[in-house]
Amino acid sequence: QVQLIESGGGLVQAGDSLRLSCSASGGTFSLYHMAWFRQASGKERAFVARIHGSGRTSSSADSVQGRFTISRDNTKNAVYLQMNSLRPDDTAVYYCAETNRVYTELGDAYTYWGRGTQVTVSS
Repeated sequence: QVQLIESGGGLVQAGDSLRLSCSASGGTFSLYHMAWFRQASGKERAFVARIHGSGRTSSSADSVQGRFTISRDNTKNAVYLQMNSLRPDDTAVYYCAETNRVYTELGDAYTYWGRGTQVTVSS
């Protein structure tokens, strides 16, 4: 059984940085594509960034490009989201997700999800 646990969220001020981590257990981690999604209060879940199982390819949403970077360490079964220049509209619960199907930005394709970590950015 795959389990994902996010950490690293918190309350920060606009312009600050945070690094989210997601620790995975169960399965062969390098075979899974990983992604971060977020959901702000009252809004639908939104794609943030994804990374291929190999770690060689990644992409991010337009809203975070140039500010957020996704990475993974397959030796540690972990994926990270480095978030710089945070803005109040980045406030959301951030979820880590995993799939061994297609490499995609679509949340419905992801099989396993963590419980999320809250990121709050004050102005």
